[in-house]
Amino acid sequence: MSLNNSSNIFLDSVPSNTNRFQVNVINENHESSAAANDDTDPPHYEETSFGDEAQKRLRISFRPGNQECYDNFLQSGDTAKTDASFHAYDSHTKTYYLQTFGHNTMDAVPKIEYYRNTGSVSGPKANRPSLLEIHEQLAKNVVVAPSSADRVANGDGIPGDEQAENKEDDQAGVVKFGWVKGVLVRCMLNIWGVMLFIRLSWIVGEAGIGGAYYLISRSLGPEFGGSIGLIFAFANAVAVAMYVVGFAETVVDLLKESDSMMVDPTNDIRIIGSITVVILLGISVAGMEWEAKAQVILLVILLIAIANFFIGTVIPSNNEKKSRGFFNYQASIFAENFGPRFTKGEGFFSVFAIFFPAATGILAGANISGDLEDPQDAIPRGTMLAIFITTVAYLGVAICVGACVVRDATGNVNDTIISGMNCNGSAACGLGYDFSRCRHEPCQYGLMNNFQVMSMVSGFGPLITAGIFSATLSSALASLVSAPKVFQALCKDNIYKALQFFAKGYGKNNEPLRGYILTFLIAMAFILIAELNTIAPIISNFFLASYALINFSCFHASYAKSPGWRPAYGIYNMWVSLFGAVLCCAVMFVINWWAAVITYVIEFFLYIYVTYKKPEVNWGSSTQALSYVSALDNALELTTVEDHVKNFRPQCIVLTGGPMTRPALLDITHAFTKNSGLCICCEVFVGPRKLCVKEMNSGMGKKQAWLIKNKIKAFYAAVAADCFRDGVRSLLQASGLGRMKPNTLVIGYKKNWRKAPLTEIENYVGIIHDAFDFEIGVVIVRISQGFDISQVLQVQEELERLEQERLALEATIKDNECQEGSGGIRALFKKAGKLNITKTTPKNDGSINTIQSMHVGEFNQKLVEASTQFKKKQEKGTIDVWWLFDDGGLTLLIPYILTLRKKWKDCKLRIYVGGKINRIEEEKIAMASLLSKFRIKFADIHIIGDINIKPNKESWKVFEEMIEPYRLHESCKDLTTAEKLKRETPWKITDAELEAVKEKSYRQVRLNELLQEHSRAANLIVLSLPVARKGSISDLLYMAWLEILTKNLPPVLLVRGNHKNVLTFYS
Repeated sequence: MSLNNSSNIFLDSVPSNTNRFQVNVINENHESSAAANDDTDPPHYEETSFGDEAQKRLRISFRPGNQECYDNFLQSGDTAKTDASFHAYDSHTKTYYLQTFGHNTMDAVPKIEYYRNTGSVSGPKANRPSLLEIHEQLAKNVVVAPSSADRVANGDGIPGDEQAENKEDDQAGVVKFGWVKGVLVRCMLNIWGVMLFIRLSWIVGEAGIGGAYYLISRSLGPEFGGSIGLIFAFANAVAVAMYVVGFAETVVDLLKESDSMMVDPTNDIRIIGSITVVILLGISVAGMEWEAKAQVILLVILLIAIANFFIGTVIPSNNEKKSRGFFNYQASIFAENFGPRFTKGEGFFSVFAIFFPAATGILAGANISGDLEDPQDAIPRGTMLAIFITTVAYLGVAICVGACVVRDATGNVNDTIISGMNCNGSAACGLGYDFSRCRHEPCQYGLMNNFQVMSMVSGFGPLITAGIFSATLSSALASLVSAPKVFQALCKDNIYKALQFFAKGYGKNNEPLRGYILTFLIAMAFILIAELNTIAPIISNFFLASYALINFSCFHASYAKSPGWRPAYGIYNMWVSLFGAVLCCAVMFVINWWAAVITYVIEFFLYIYVTYKKPEVNWGSSTQALSYVSALDNALELTTVEDHVKNFRPQCIVLTGGPMTRPALLDITHAFTKNSGLCICCEVFVGPRKLCVKEMNSGMGKKQAWLIKNKIKAFYAAVAADCFRDGVRSLLQASGLGRMKPNTLVIGYKKNWRKAPLTEIENYVGIIHDAFDFEIGVVIVRISQGFDISQVLQVQEELERLEQERLALEATIKDNECQEGSGGIRALFKKAGKLNITKTTPKNDGSINTIQSMHVGEFNQKLVEASTQFKKKQEKGTIDVWWLFDDGGLTLLIPYILTLRKKWKDCKLRIYVGGKINRIEEEKIAMASLLSKFRIKFADIHIIGDINIKPNKESWKVFEEMIEPYRLHESCKDLTTAEKLKRETPWKITDAELEAVKEKSYRQVRLNELLQEHSRAANLIVLSLPVARKGSISDLLYMAWLEILTKNLPPVLLVRGNHKNVLTFYS
């Protein structure tokens, strides 16, 4: 059903010199117009501001001769007593009446007594008529027009967005790995890296055998996971340099032995490292399949090298090896090496920093989770088994080398024990060798000095060299693959817009070639450092930060109690994860405090950046889960607290249809709900249930996303129903949660009511009745051009679609313009077919140009401009509030909230209230007192005393012509004919009904005259909505009232609260 208002233009106003409070004498019989008052000089009212002294002093101008009245008001702080002008109830009908505008009516004017607390010392509390009393049918002999239709069609049903066809990716040939090849092999190769063969012996020498166990047990934890961002990707890139430098060190040692140095050790490491990383880049670019095959070969070599080391420990040592510190298994050597002996300023954490990169391999499998067949099974199984195997290997190598090799050795076979020499507990001395001079001068051998100890101990040295090559190259290769994959995943998420360039993949496996180049450049930069002990702590710092975040992520996911977080690790505990995160952070600072500070500054900057940019991603994060839990807890907590009038805020259901189709209606509602109240954009789908539900579900996400994109703080809700009224009734009853339930219905004025089918009119008026039945306030918004721009959107979407097809066709032709023969033509038509282009002839361009050149009037440019009028900052002016009936204060509260917004802050409130001609000044003072107690600023107060006089003949004639097509005129027909017409057309306006509510009809027409006189230049008019008593006012007559009331005016808000207080002056 359309909820739009009719297209009208503002009439030219006639200048008037009459007093703004000019009052005509009221004729109770409404037969003649009143004479004008002789007052000519209108009073000037200063803008009133109510601060801390607002209730003590009210600045307001007054007419001559009324000084005493105002003085009494200022001294007492309360209004003057009213005359005996209301009756508690009618003695015959027991119905409560008030004299409003000098006439008996149930609808009450605003009075301070309605807002007092029970037992107030300032005066008695009065109860305004309830919404039920003024809305429900009275037991009168009045001919009524009952509803005649139960089913209606939604005339403004908004077609859902067509779902795009799903395009399946070509999966043929994509390489996927199992848990052994994809995870276990990778993790073992990374953990058995350069540290095992080149630095483990030195670590044992520094930290001792027991220290090595402590380091290993705390380094190889069970943490694993996916990528955590830039730092992790950068750490993997730097790891490439570390492994390549380790490889280059071994090669340089071999060159030293053969006296084949190229330049010097440092530059040789740089040269060899640069050549090596170029070769590894070529292998990586060749694809994951080649890389995986290379990894398997390298693992075999590595296993043989480790076995060769253990075999070498039991082969009897010769004199040359003994001079270099290797004596096979000796209890004295084991005891001597068990404790730490740090040298050259080294300490536990400095040694830890160098060793820690060995533990980084535990994520080698998780880093390529996208290339695994079953990541959920493969990652935990492969990683945990790799951790177990490599931990045993590290411990075994540490114990064996610590039990076989002394810390310092000279390498001189002649350094044997002289007879009678005191060994002072030295293990080497006890075994016949004197290495005491190593205490005073540097030696080249032993655990502390020789990084190639494992080669010396092994049964066949070249195998260890091959193992070192295997370990370093495999680890470098794995890191060279991991870093671009992690970085590509990060770029695909589009978190950092500037990095989108690196998201592109190539080939069937979507290889990140651009990421490979970036990783290569980073690795080359660190290879030039050419010092393994310098690079390793850098990696440790970044990996510790990564593991800290991974541990905290596990803890946070558990703390959020998300049902989707179901860790399969049997002995997992969230507090262990938190402890691990804290421990990682602490170790970072112990290793190098300034590097840790820099790392966390970078992390904090990235966090702030992402928070500010709010990328459009949805990962189902634990933060999202925790937000949900927090919101749920807060919502439940709200239900334990009773509502209080001080906390009232408009919580609105807005019948926008799709939110993008009636933007102006949503904008004006959002203006008084943003940051203060609930706003739900609602749409009703009418028709066959299956089709409606499909259309509704397909558009839910897009329409909520539109609200978010346009920064509108509102929700979108939709229902499928048999008729529009049933759908709205469901929304009114079921929307919201706990205390966050709508209390106000906002709808657009039905522009086409005179041309619309009867069922639509009954539908429209019916939802207003339903809202009142549910004690929900109603706001009807009318603007001159109407709200619905769905036709404009359809034209724009069609233009965009045709333009996209044109560009796609041009691109296809361009790609194939150089091709010759039938193959090129077939390729052209094949690509064009994929684009769903039915015609590829030049005629398409002509049709597009024809549509693009359509006259702007085809989709009403004025309507487009009107749809954005509430998005703009409003010019300096007024919001005129015609608070004619006391509805609890909603009619006053909404415009007050508007004045708090930046777009409306230049608009001042002018208050118009009905009153009696003999109490103009007293009622003005009373209203000023009430507004001051509410602490609501206003620019002026107008008391209108001539509301109930008859309108002029021209205005009344317009109203009569408006309702003429819908009148029954039964009084002009005989009884039989009249009864027949009533049965056939029960919706028509009867003469009896029109006569019974003639004075109310007069009032609507007269109010429009007053609005034209006083508020033609206002930015916005807020007006009390008349209530149609059920069973007494026909739908068409009520629509005529609304039409004549708001005709030819600026934007109008017709407001009616639920007659419960929404304002209070009590603290």
